[in-house]
Amino acid sequence: MQIYLVGGAVRDQLLKRSITERDYVVVGATEKQMLAEGYTRVGRDFPVFLHPETKEEYALARTERKKGFGYTGFECHASPEVTLEQDLLRRDLTINAMAMSKAGEIIDPYGGQHDLQQRVFRHVSAAFAEDPLRVFRIARFMARYHTYGFEVAPETLALMQAMCSPQEMQSISAERIWQETARALTEPTPYRYFQVLKDASALQFWFTEWQGVDFYTDRFTQLGKANESSRQTVEQRFAILCWLAFFNTPEADAALNQLAQIRARLKLPNNVFSLAKILLIESQRWGFNHCNELDATQLLNGFDHIDLWRNPTRLQHLSVCLLSLFPNQFSRLAMIQRCAQAALEADVKAIIAAGSIGAEIKTALINIRLSKIQAQLDQPST
Repeated sequence: MQIYLVGGAVRDQLLKRSITERDYVVVGATEKQMLAEGYTRVGRDFPVFLHPETKEEYALARTERKKGFGYTGFECHASPEVTLEQDLLRRDLTINAMAMSKAGEIIDPYGGQHDLQQRVFRHVSAAFAEDPLRVFRIARFMARYHTYGFEVAPETLALMQAMCSPQEMQSISAERIWQETARALTEPTPYRYFQVLKDASALQFWFTEWQGVDFYTDRFTQLGKANESSRQTVEQRFAILCWLAFFNTPEADAALNQLAQIRARLKLPNNVFSLAKILLIESQRWGFNHCNELDATQLLNGFDHIDLWRNPTRLQHLSVCLLSLFPNQFSRLAMIQRCAQAALEADVKAIIAAGSIGAEIKTALINIRLSKIQAQLDQPST
């Protein structure tokens, strides 16, 4: 039994990046031996085991054979006869096809160290094309490693383009596409994810509405800078991305319709869709797009739309997005937040105690909220 550290942990160690998880390959062992050593099997389609103490993953060396379409159409073969080189051959990129022995020796049969030095994403073999999900994975790697100077090798990009057939792209589940997208949005240069998908001709299948977007423009690089300077959530970053992508859409309704289409196609989580929709609407209603004067009625309508009264934190999420998009409008945003806080102070119990009943209560509440908002707007700026 020989155990090797493999994949991303080796790559990141050579790049001097922090390592978040470690995966191991076990050569020359059987499932029976692993169980006898105290490992717990967790892999359903192929033998993967958890270490009895560290709970890190140990997989038996294996080979794969494509047997259908999509990213799940594989038949795996694991046995003590499978060599380390055979196992590494099935991996996506040369920089992910390296192993390290317990003594620290690097096993690099496919030139991963050279490509690491050259900052190149290059596929290991033609078998790369058997898994269409790899197109999205490479795009996600670009979102993470572009700051290190990485680029996709021309021959690998050509192979990715050849992989983007309707049959293969549509074989991937919407949930898996969103999973890759959400992870890419947490990386330092998330716009690179979408540009690589566009270059590979994959954007047309899942983000059809954004095919004409140039993700290399300055406004998209700002999204990456925002990621570095703040702890934005995935839904905040997606909302900002949507605003940027729909920036040139002349009609708000058209942008909202396109967003709805993306939601249906990717089965977006409700919180992700809601924040993106709210940002598109409120940035216009509250005058960020044109810097027009704030209006009490427009603000109140916006507070109603985001359901401020039951969900005050939604304004906080929205504020993060607005501040990222309009950093010079800090004073406007601060005013909106003061107006919201004042409107929240309207007391329904006091209205009822004053004798209002039925529909009078709602009317009185609206009038009080409007007066409180207007009072904030009327205060002289400091």
